Parts: sequence; structure tokens; C-alpha cells
Amino acid sequence: MSIGIVTDDNAGFPLEERKRIGLYVIPMPIVIDGQDYFENVNLTQEQFYAFQADDNRNIHTSQPAIGDIFRIWDEALEKNDQILYIGMSSGLTGTIDTAKTLAQDEKYLGKVFVVDNHRISVTLRHAIYDAFELVRQGKSAAEIKDYLEETGHDSMIYIMVDTLKFLKKGGRVTPAGAALGSALNIKPILKIEGGKLDAKSKQIGSRAAIKNLLKYGKEDYDGMFAKVQDRVGFAIAYTQNVAKAKEFRTLVSQTFGIPEEAILMDPLSLSVAVHIGPGALAIAMSTLVDKDELTK
Repeated sequence: MSIGIVTDDNAGFPLEERKRIGLYVIPMPIVIDGQDYFENVNLTQEQFYAFQADDNRNIHTSQPAIGDIFRIWDEALEKNDQILYIGMSSGLTGTIDTAKTLAQDEKYLGKVFVVDNHRISVTLRHAIYDAFELVRQGKSAAEIKDYLEETGHDSMIYIMVDTLKFLKKGGRVTPAGAALGSALNIKPILKIEGGKLDAKSKQIGSRAAIKNLLKYGKEDYDGMFAKVQDRVGFAIAYTQNVAKAKEFRTLVSQTFGIPEEAILMDPLSLSVAVHIGPGALAIAMSTLVDKDELTK
């Protein structure tokens, strides 16, 4: 029985890789002044940040259209007996709950397995790599869904935000707090774990913030990941500034003693960038499939 893998573009897969691995992607709208845009369809990263730099623009995200969900599911089912839809965490969007309801339709019952993996962005991408590996191993769609949901919390992301402007727009910081933060060059560090977004700390300047990104990551690596360090997947994500991201990847390589080429590095999807703006840096870790254990 063949199993297809479906996600949404919050996972940040480049178009070339989607085609190479056979991944189906549901587009998530970026709404700009009332018009829907889609990353890598009619909106590039460069165009998005130009829009975002204009204070007169009204920019927000939206759930995928139901018609787009059905279209991608149908496309995937043309070539597969079953599909796994592994979307952005239900803790940060209602898309998973919507998909669970849609999957109860007679047409999709028993064919579409909706997975709430409690992850976003690059950690969601790690989960999708795991799903492909488990399909290769011959696991059933139900087994893969159970595994991904059970291990979804085995991940973390720390994000340094370069500006409070967009957190203010999203209501996560008051206008007064944003103004004070800008005056003091405050760089907030956010933590995403189990699909929940929380403030971790506030640092003065980028240098201190980057130092603490590494510190928090190392604490988790030696704590929650202590027993599985041999199968931790690392990732670096960024918004707009690739030169800064490359420098940060070198620091991560030195801090954790891993080769730079083993660290996934990609721009954050625009569905995340809407809320944090340009200049952000993130370090992420996820526990990857234990291939030996799962093939016994």
C-alpha cells in the first residue's frame, strides 16, 4: 500500500526538494491589503519583505482554503492509497482541527490521516523527513501517525527577534513596550516547544542575544536531549539575512561539535516571518527516527 506525505508551506520546503522527494504541499495564504498571496507562487521572499517594510500595508496570515486542501489531497490520492497530512501545530493554527473534520468525509475516511505533530517550521520539516523514512521502512499510515504524535514534543526552537515592531502588530507586546525595546536595542528570544510560543528572555543587542541562543540550545542538548544526542537533527532558520545565518551556523557547529553541512539552514517560511519580521535567527533541534529501533 502506497502512502503519500502532505504538509503545508509552513514547513519551508524549497520547490526543488518538494519535487525531488515527492512531497505534496498545501499553500497557506499571506493576506496583504485583503489580497491572498502564496509563497513561491505569486510572492517571493524579496517581495514580501518589501511589502512588510511599508507601514501602510495590512499583512496577516490565514488558514488554507478548504478547496486547496481538497485539491492537494485529491492530487496525492491519485497516486497513493493513503496519505498523511502533517500540518503546522494546532497550538498555533486552527488548520489541523479543520483538516480532522474534513477527513471524516466519506470520500477521505480511512484514506487521509491527519497528524498533529505539535511542530512548526524547521522542526516540522524534520518530522516530515521522519515520515518518509518510516514509509520506506514499511510502516502503516496509522503507525506513522501514532509515532509522530507521540514524539512531536521532542523538539525545540529558540528565535531571536530583531525588532519588536511585528510582535506589537500581533498584540504580543504593547506599543509602549515596543517603543522602549527599540530605544534600548532589546532583542527578545522566543521559545517554541510543543506548539506553544513563549517569551524566553530579553537581551540587549544582537551579540548578547546570539550568545544566549547558543546557551539555551546547549542547555537543552545536555538536558532534554541528553540520552538521544546521537540522533538529534539541527537546523538554523532566518529571516532575510543569509550572511548572518551563515555566521551563526559556524558558531552552532563549534558549540555542538558537529559539521556545518549537518546543520539544515533555510529561510523561515513567510507564514512565520509575518509575525517576527526581518533579521531574525533561530536554532532548532529535533529527535530524529531511531532507525535501528524502528526496524527491529
